[in-house]
Amino acid sequence: MKIHGQAYRTIWLAQDGWRVCVIDQTRLPFRFETVTLSSSEAAAEAIRSMVVRGAPLIGATAAYGLALAMRADASDAALEAALSLLGATRPTAVNLHWALGRMRRVLTPLEPGRRAEMAYSDAALICDEDVALCRAIGEHGLGLIRAIAAERPAGKTINILTHCNAGWLATVDWGTALAPIYLAHDAGIPVHVWVDETRPRNQGAALTAYELGAHGVPHTVIADNAGGHLMQHGEVDMVIVGTDRTTATGDVANKIGTYLKALAAHDNGVPFYVALPSTTIDWSMSDGLRQIPIEERAAREVTHLAGLGEDGEVHSFRVVAPGSPAANPAFDVTPARLVTGLITERGVAPASAEGLARLFPEQARGAAA
Repeated sequence: MKIHGQAYRTIWLAQDGWRVCVIDQTRLPFRFETVTLSSSEAAAEAIRSMVVRGAPLIGATAAYGLALAMRADASDAALEAALSLLGATRPTAVNLHWALGRMRRVLTPLEPGRRAEMAYSDAALICDEDVALCRAIGEHGLGLIRAIAAERPAGKTINILTHCNAGWLATVDWGTALAPIYLAHDAGIPVHVWVDETRPRNQGAALTAYELGAHGVPHTVIADNAGGHLMQHGEVDMVIVGTDRTTATGDVANKIGTYLKALAAHDNGVPFYVALPSTTIDWSMSDGLRQIPIEERAAREVTHLAGLGEDGEVHSFRVVAPGSPAANPAFDVTPARLVTGLITERGVAPASAEGLARLFPEQARGAAA
C-alpha cells in the first residue's frame, strides 16, 4: 500500500541485504517511522512491544527473526534458543507458531552452513505468500460487498463496520478484513467504514483510520460502544473483522470487544464476517472458549492513553482514577454460531468444521490424523 505516495510493505530487508526493516506501529498515526532489526532479540522485542502486530505480520517478523539468529549462529543449540525466544513473545496469534514451525521443518535437516541462506529465503517466501493470500481474501470479500450493493439503489453507500486493525498494517500487504474494502473502493463501489476506536490500544482510531485515510476510503471513527446503536438504526450493512486464531470448528479469537459486536450484529440481522488466511486456522483446536490462550497485557494500556498534545508532541495521559486497578485481556472469543461466514483465500466458508473442511480438505485430514 502507499504512504505519502510511496509503496510500502510492513516488513522488508534493508539495503545491506540482511537486516530487517519494519514500520514502528507504536508511533502511528502521528509519526511514520521505521525500525531496523539486527538480531533475533530485537525481532522478539518488536513483536512483544507491538512495534509490529497483527497475526500474519507477527508470523513474518518471527520468520525473519529466526533468519537473523541463523546469520549470527546457525548451530542446533542457537536454532532451538531462537525458536524458544520468538515463540514466547505473544500467546494468542497462531501465525507466530505456524511460521516458526514451518521454519523449524525447513532448517533442522540442513547443515548449519546452509541455514542462514535458507532462513532468509523461506522468510521472504512467507511474506510473498501472505501478500497473495490477502489479495485473494480481498477478491472473495469483494464478491460479498458486490452482492449487497446489487440489492441497494444504484449509488447507495455500503456501510461496513470493523473492529481493531486488520488492514495492511496487520499483514505484509493488503490486509484481511480491509482487503475487500480496498478492492471495493478501487472498483468504484461507494463504501464507508465505521471504525471502532478499539480500546485500550486504539488500533482502530490510530491504525485503521490512518491507512483508510491514506488510501482515500471514506470512514468515520466511533466509540467502541456505538456499533450496536448504529446497527439498530440500519446504519451498518455488514461487519468484517480479522482474527488472530480460528479453531477448526469456526470459533474466532480477535481483539477484545469483537464478541460484543457479533452479539449486536446477530440481534439486528447484520451479516458478521471474519476474514483470515488459512495460516490463522488452528486445526488442533475445536473449542475456542476453552482452548485458545488469551493474552493478558499490562494494566497501563488501560489506565493511560497516548495522544498528540497542543505542543505537537506525543504524550501519555492517565485516564483512570489513581489507585484503581485495571485488567487488560487483549482478546475475546466469538463462537462460530455468531459468525455469518469466514472469508479465506479459497472462498467464503460457513463457520463450522464442515465448512472449513470443504475448503481445506488436506488440512482437515491432517488434523484428524
